[in-house]
Amino acid sequence: MAAKGKYTTVSIPIDLAEKAREQIKDTGFANLSDYVTYIIREIVSTRKEWRQASAEEDKERVKEKLKALGYL
Repeated sequence: MAAKGKYTTVSIPIDLAEKAREQIKDTGFANLSDYVTYIIREIVSTRKEWRQASAEEDKERVKEKLKALGYL
Protein backbone atom coordinates (compact mmCIF):
# COMPACT_ATOMS: atom_id res chain seq x y z
CA MET A 1 0.00 0.00 0.00
CA ALA A 2 1.29 3.46 -0.86
CA ALA A 3 2.29 5.80 1.91
CA LYS A 4 -0.23 8.48 2.75
CA GLY A 5 0.45 11.71 0.91
CA LYS A 6 2.28 10.11 -2.02
CA TYR A 7 0.72 10.24 -5.45
CA THR A 8 1.21 9.02 -8.98
CA THR A 9 0.14 10.42 -12.33
CA VAL A 10 -2.42 8.58 -14.42
CA SER A 11 -3.20 9.56 -17.99
CA ILE A 12 -6.74 9.41 -19.32
CA PRO A 13 -8.10 10.53 -22.69
CA ILE A 14 -8.84 14.25 -22.85
CA ASP A 15 -12.45 13.74 -23.93
CA LEU A 16 -13.05 11.50 -20.91
CA ALA A 17 -11.44 14.05 -18.59
CA GLU A 18 -13.68 16.79 -20.02
CA LYS A 19 -16.80 14.66 -19.48
CA ALA A 20 -15.73 13.92 -15.91
CA ARG A 21 -15.10 17.63 -15.24
CA GLU A 22 -18.63 18.36 -16.45
CA GLN A 23 -20.01 15.76 -14.04
CA ILE A 24 -18.25 17.23 -11.01
CA LYS A 25 -19.57 20.74 -11.50
CA ASP A 26 -21.66 21.77 -8.48
CA THR A 27 -20.46 18.77 -6.44
CA GLY A 28 -18.17 18.54 -3.44
CA PHE A 29 -15.21 17.46 -5.53
CA ALA A 30 -12.46 20.07 -5.61
CA ASN A 31 -10.87 18.77 -8.79
CA LEU A 32 -10.72 15.93 -11.29
CA SER A 33 -8.07 14.03 -9.30
CA ASP A 34 -10.32 13.91 -6.23
CA TYR A 35 -13.20 12.62 -8.36
CA VAL A 36 -11.11 9.93 -10.07
CA THR A 37 -9.67 8.83 -6.71
CA TYR A 38 -13.22 8.53 -5.32
CA ILE A 39 -14.35 6.44 -8.31
CA ILE A 40 -11.37 4.09 -8.08
CA ARG A 41 -11.88 3.60 -4.34
CA GLU A 42 -15.54 2.75 -4.93
CA ILE A 43 -14.70 0.23 -7.64
CA VAL A 44 -11.92 -1.40 -5.62
CA SER A 45 -14.09 -1.79 -2.52
CA THR A 46 -17.05 -3.08 -4.56
CA ARG A 47 -14.91 -5.67 -6.35
CA LYS A 48 -13.55 -6.86 -3.00
CA GLU A 49 -17.12 -7.30 -1.73
CA TRP A 50 -18.07 -9.19 -4.91
CA ARG A 51 -15.10 -11.55 -4.53
CA GLN A 52 -15.97 -12.23 -0.89
CA ALA A 53 -19.62 -12.89 -1.75
CA SER A 54 -18.62 -15.11 -4.64
CA ALA A 55 -16.29 -17.17 -2.43
CA GLU A 56 -19.09 -17.71 0.11
CA GLU A 57 -21.50 -18.72 -2.66
CA ASP A 58 -18.92 -21.17 -4.01
CA LYS A 59 -18.51 -22.75 -0.57
CA GLU A 60 -22.26 -23.18 -0.25
CA ARG A 61 -22.53 -24.80 -3.70
CA VAL A 62 -19.76 -27.25 -2.84
CA LYS A 63 -21.47 -28.12 0.45
CA GLU A 64 -24.78 -28.69 -1.36
CA LYS A 65 -23.11 -30.96 -3.92
CA LEU A 66 -21.31 -32.93 -1.22
CA LYS A 67 -24.60 -33.29 0.67
CA ALA A 68 -26.36 -34.52 -2.45
CA LEU A 69 -23.61 -37.10 -2.94
CA GLY A 70 -23.99 -38.26 0.65
CA TYR A 71 -20.66 -37.00 1.97
CA LEU A 72 -22.19 -34.53 4.43
